[in-house]
Amino acid sequence: MTQNKYDIVKQGLKTAIENHEYEIGAKLPTESELMAQYQVSRYTIRRAVGDLQNDHYIYRIQGGGMYVDDWKSRPTRTTGKHKLIGVITTHLADYIFPQIISGIDRSVSAHGYSIIVSNTHNNPDRERQGLERMLENQVAGLIIEPTQSALVGPNMDLYDRIKELNIPTIFINAHYPQLNFPYLEIKDMEAEEQMVNHLIDLGHQRIMGIFQVDDMQGTHRMKGFINAYMQHPDISYLSKTIMYQSGQDMTKVLEQVAQELEHPTTRPTALVCYNDELAIQIIDLVRSMDLRVPEDISITGFDDYVLTRYMTPRLTTIQHPKEKMGLDAGQIIIKLISGEPVQSINYDPELIFNNSIKHH
Repeated sequence: MTQNKYDIVKQGLKTAIENHEYEIGAKLPTESELMAQYQVSRYTIRRAVGDLQNDHYIYRIQGGGMYVDDWKSRPTRTTGKHKLIGVITTHLADYIFPQIISGIDRSVSAHGYSIIVSNTHNNPDRERQGLERMLENQVAGLIIEPTQSALVGPNMDLYDRIKELNIPTIFINAHYPQLNFPYLEIKDMEAEEQMVNHLIDLGHQRIMGIFQVDDMQGTHRMKGFINAYMQHPDISYLSKTIMYQSGQDMTKVLEQVAQELEHPTTRPTALVCYNDELAIQIIDLVRSMDLRVPEDISITGFDDYVLTRYMTPRLTTIQHPKEKMGLDAGQIIIKLISGEPVQSINYDPELIFNNSIKHH
């Protein structure tokens, strides 16, 4: 099996020290010199040196360089690599994310690991900052929700470094197609297709879908919306979609929805929303126009956000596994760190029918 660059650097330095090419207390080459010697990035050198520090082969003096530690009398390690898992999600403290992160923490803490978290707000610059922070902290593994996963990401160079450093990594909720890391996702397309078909079975023909399309979840859900109408070609011309991207002014999106609802004879009788957060906004909009849910407009969401359980009418939605996804992600990352084989998970959809929809 071909060694990766990180292992080559680590093993090269370790062998040189054990063969007394560098005696205890001797100064080692600088990071730049090692980069030139091994033809690797600074991150690779720091990762290898960091592990050798933990193994008591090397110690650093701030501003003074790296030196050979007294490795012959080093203590026996009782832990493996760094007992720290990096978690990067688009949000942290709201919506479904506290439950996901709680599941991850419960799962990895049972194996003696802690988590360090970062959020991106679906902004590539913040994703870059988060990835760099995790690399600097030399985490043992990474659990990442991709940022704007439907677009060409500008941070692939950092993901290449992660691969080069052989850091166990998995994706949740979506994944970058060009990377072969394991992932945990809902079957978004199948779920939305089932929901739209259910609305059609209830007699709705004019259905409008509103989707965030800069992440794979949104594009898959929109594809499910389209697939449902493809099964009903006689009414497909009555369907409508509105697309938006994260960070856009939602006022304009809501204004567009309002325009579609102004005309009683042509307005949609059902609205399918990208997620429950959007559905809550849409319900407020519908009511502000003196329309009723579900008597005038049926509305569906996605994710089974806990706050929607206290709404009237209670929202029809699609379940997100949340804490189970977190628990499963934690178990998978621990297996990867241990060198065990893993498989991606695609969760089957579970539709939750409540009082925000009715027969038309």
